[in-house]
Amino acid sequence: ANFFDYGASSIILTGLVIMVASCSPVPEQKKVFSSVTEVALPVLHGARQPSLFAMSDGRILMSWTEPSGKAFAVKTAIGNSDGWSEPQTVVKSDKLFLNWADFPSVAAFSDGTLAAHWLIENGASSYEYDVNIALSGDDGWSRRQVIVPHRDGTKTQHGFATLLPMAQNQLLAIWLDGRAYGSTPEGAKEDLFTDAMQLRTTTIGSDGTLSQDKVLDLRTCTCCQTAATITKSGIVLVAYRDRTAAEIRDISLVRLVNGIWSKPETINKDGWEIAGCPVNGPAIDANGELAVVAWFTGAKDIPQVKVAFSTNAGESFDGAIRIDHGEAAGRVDVIQLDDGSAFVSWVELTDTGEALLVCRAWPGTGCSDTQIITLNKASGGINFPRMVLSNGDVYMAWTQPLKTRSAKLDLDMTIRMVRAKP
Repeated sequence: ANFFDYGASSIILTGLVIMVASCSPVPEQKKVFSSVTEVALPVLHGARQPSLFAMSDGRILMSWTEPSGKAFAVKTAIGNSDGWSEPQTVVKSDKLFLNWADFPSVAAFSDGTLAAHWLIENGASSYEYDVNIALSGDDGWSRRQVIVPHRDGTKTQHGFATLLPMAQNQLLAIWLDGRAYGSTPEGAKEDLFTDAMQLRTTTIGSDGTLSQDKVLDLRTCTCCQTAATITKSGIVLVAYRDRTAAEIRDISLVRLVNGIWSKPETINKDGWEIAGCPVNGPAIDANGELAVVAWFTGAKDIPQVKVAFSTNAGESFDGAIRIDHGEAAGRVDVIQLDDGSAFVSWVELTDTGEALLVCRAWPGTGCSDTQIITLNKASGGINFPRMVLSNGDVYMAWTQPLKTRSAKLDLDMTIRMVRAKP
């Protein structure tokens, strides 16, 4: 397996399943949630990179990666604070591309078909890998169908994928695509330089039918997460970090309305000029026709987390509101609530450790309260925490470095999850 750290520590495995219990008390600020309780998980030491999907029946579909012998495995389980199913292995391979920021994810079609994606090496270079998507209709992966959503066949980078279920048993796959590296993309303008990542998409039916992939943006930031959501009326919103010829890397949005993709529009002109990828993508969510986007920016050398709201399905957004406390590291997630507010999570650096914060943000005013969910004092980072809403409760999961170090760095971590009640 190919593991790249980007500055976050890798983490550890025993033969025992860890039903995660509590950590040391965390100093509280204001209360966003009335209670926050630990959720036991069926994961091993070495588990990392959790991804969450809220299913319609109130359960949570979770994927993660963990060591398996001399290889690594992508696994899934379904459950919540009441318990979890037996973990199922989606794929096990020594060719998995493992990365703290570009990690597998899961989703569920309306007909119950499950989907999971992972990254597999396709060449000798460090950044030559493909997106693989598996479909399963039996709550497991014994009869999985594996699909590669891109058909270019190039030994280049394909990653940072997002899976978004749509109507009529279709799933939208979005990813960053490196097929144009070293050449000028067809249809590109002269100001588009070579070696640019593209934003591409395709649809996949629950029966495995794959449509032709489409380009949404010919030049994007190289290695930031993509994010997507769908409104009640069926409008799809895709948020990502863009890139101009002048190396401005702000957050852009494309919309799918009545089968037609819009041109990219900048959500807020932060003006972050940086000649390298910050590895820090946006998050987006919708509830009805309300939508919210959260993101990190380092414009003017000031690290900030911002949020912007829309009341018209992403056609326009209100002005951006800064919500961090001065030492933001980003790595955001967001949940749009039906009263117009949103839960926003992000990572911030403090004098005593790496804090995972959550606030309830409101249009026009920003955060009314902010709460520390966990304070990581161990060596290594909590990477990209994920957050979903299920039956009125918020579930959050993250990679947790272990304070006890071992000779095998791949085992010095696990996954924690909490259930928070508003």
